[in-house]
Amino acid sequence: MGTDRIALNGLRARGRHGCLPAERELGQEFVIDVVLGLDVRPAAAEDDLLRTVDYGALADRLVAVVEGEPVNLIETLAERLAALCLDPPQVEEVEVTVHKPSAPMPHPFTDVAVTIHRSRP
Repeated sequence: MGTDRIALNGLRARGRHGCLPAERELGQEFVIDVVLGLDVRPAAAEDDLLRTVDYGALADRLVAVVEGEPVNLIETLAERLAALCLDPPQVEEVEVTVHKPSAPMPHPFTDVAVTIHRSRP
């Protein structure tokens, strides 16, 4: 990751993502972790929120994606979330983890997650 990081962990939202009809119909909770790589020195030097990423506003946009249009794969959801995180010009790279703790599996498990890392071209 870049020199500085902003992390938002454990963001919860309900979505209807998955391949099975029941997942689309009933929905389930997803947990999102994002780590943004950026240089926070300009924001810190001027103590200015506009020179960094407003993580409250970012959380609102991430939740909107999770609650929005369903996709089959959490890989696809992770890609959409990563693209959103790279919107602010200050963000150089992002790591996104999408957790699906209630994935429909017939075996006991703690979590299913996909983690991707994307950076600005």
